[in-house]
This record gives sequence, C-alpha cells and structure tokens, in this order.
Amino acid sequence: MTPDIDSEDLEETDGETLIVSLDETARRLRLDKALAEAAPTLSRARIQALLDTGAVSFADAPVTAKSKTLPGDYAIAIPPVAPADPRPEAIPLTVLFEDADLIVIDKPAGMAAHPAPGNQTGTLVNALLHHCGASLSGIGGVARPGIVHRLDKDTSGVMVAAKSDRAHIGLSALFARHDIERTYIALTRGAPSPARGRIETRIGRSSTDRKKMAVLKSGGREAVTDYVVQRVFGAPAKPGGAPMAARVACTLHTGRTHQIRVHLASKGAPILGDPTYGSGSPAAPVRAAIAEAGLARQALHAAVLGFVHPVTGESLRFETAPPGDMRDLETSLAQVDAP
Repeated sequence: MTPDIDSEDLEETDGETLIVSLDETARRLRLDKALAEAAPTLSRARIQALLDTGAVSFADAPVTAKSKTLPGDYAIAIPPVAPADPRPEAIPLTVLFEDADLIVIDKPAGMAAHPAPGNQTGTLVNALLHHCGASLSGIGGVARPGIVHRLDKDTSGVMVAAKSDRAHIGLSALFARHDIERTYIALTRGAPSPARGRIETRIGRSSTDRKKMAVLKSGGREAVTDYVVQRVFGAPAKPGGAPMAARVACTLHTGRTHQIRVHLASKGAPILGDPTYGSGSPAAPVRAAIAEAGLARQALHAAVLGFVHPVTGESLRFETAPPGDMRDLETSLAQVDAP
C-alpha cells in the first residue's frame, strides 16, 4: 500500500468525498436524479457512473441507481482526475542536497509540485524526471513520482523528494508520524494575538465552498500549528489594536491542506496576497507596499525542513531565506514604521 502523501499547503487535486444531504421530498425521485439536484457540481450522468462503480454510499453501505431514495446523508467518493504521464523537462532546480536516495530543493513560487489539470508541464515532477532520470522513485504513482509532501504552486521553499523506493517508504513514514521539523515564514495582515501561541483545531472542507478548507467544530482532521510573531509593521489604528502587518513564523505539528493559511485567517491575520483566505483589505500603506514589492501570491515560504535520513540515519536540516518578492515586501513594510 502506498503511504498517504503529506501536504501542508497544496493545490488540491486528489479525490474527495462529497457529502450530499437529501430531505423527505427526495423520496419521490430516482436516486440519481435526487443526488444530481442536490449536488449541482455533478451531472446526472456523472452520478450514474459513480453509482455504477460503488462510489456512493448511504449509512456506510454502497448504493446503486436502483436503490430506494431515502432522506439522509450520502457520501460520494469522487476519484482524482488522472493527469497525462509527465514528461521530463530541462527546468533549472536549486538543489540543496542530493545523494542516491534523496534530493532536497528550494522550490520557487509559481511552480506546481506535480502535473494536474491546468498545470501539465513546468512542474517539479517534470523537472525531477529530467534531473534524476530513471533513478526517481515511482512508488508514488506516475502522476507524482518521488513526491512525499507538497507545497502549493504559489508557496516557495524547501521540499524533499525520494530517488529510491526505500527512501520513499521511509520518508512517507516520517511524514505520517509528523516526525519532521517544518517552519514557514508568513507575512500577514495584522497579527495573531497573543504574539506567541498554539492553534489547535479540526480542519476539513468548507461546507459553503468545496474548493476551500475551513476550521470545523466537528469532523475534519486534527490540525496543530505553533506560531511566533517575529516582527510587526505599522502602528495600530487604535490603542490595543493590531498592527498593520506582521512577520510570523509557523511550525507545523500536522500537515493538513492549507493548514497555515486557514489557521492564520482564523486568528484574524490572513496571509498577505492570499487569494483564497485573505478576506478583507489590508491598510492603504500595506497595499502600497505589496504593489511596490510586486507580490503576486500569498506571502508564504517553507523556510525550514529537518528530518532523519530514512536510509543513512543522518540528521539533516535545511533552511532557506524567503525569495525576493517577500524580502522586498518586508523592506517596503519596514518603511511603514519609518517617521
């Protein structure tokens, strides 16, 4: 069995389970029609196909198109879209470490981790296939060979990939146990309060927008993030208020989809430039700083990755500085404090 891929901040392209609720009025309809009306993102033909493959269940039991329509929650397991076989591409990589089993790189913002609809080329997998050739571990499947954790396309920073199957299995086990040191640097609107703390929630897919994750009162998966406000920018608009922006270091103890982005937003300090979770507009001086820096993404960088080499047992730790757009934004934000 292939271990689950850990992912703090990924573009979600894997399969998902959609929960569809039917009420009493649905009894008069065929099951496929009732589900199609309740789940407008899926066509009736698509639901019929999913019913035929046993991908729809009610009360933990598979149902078919001929099943009686009953009120309640139906779970529809939607499989991932299978991308085309990735091809090697001669894309330059910033390699921090490489041996026969592993490769550690500093991924630039704008590079997707693996091929997916809309990003079939120019991905890290395409680059690794060219750089590593046949040595790249294929245990993770053709779509993302060697990848044991992922960063969102617009998040920069340190990533590790497996070049051998034994390293792939070992790394996957480390991530599954969360036995990995991972620290991210984020530039935020305002600042979380208190200045140092732990965020412990459950994170799952939003009930109002299936493309987003959210903090849930029940369900979802446990998510734990430690954070430290390292610097604040801009005086609060009122005494006791939040600063205009901040630099925050976040250490992960779990690796849920978009965990840091969701957690900081839940503390009222969304990441600057985040198109999904950055609700509300920053103060005018911060907007000007973003424009001056040319930031066109969420200001999030995977700065530290530490782990024990799964083959040699060597302790490895890698740290990289945020790239130019985030450094320029910090410089511009520092001017907000200037007299």
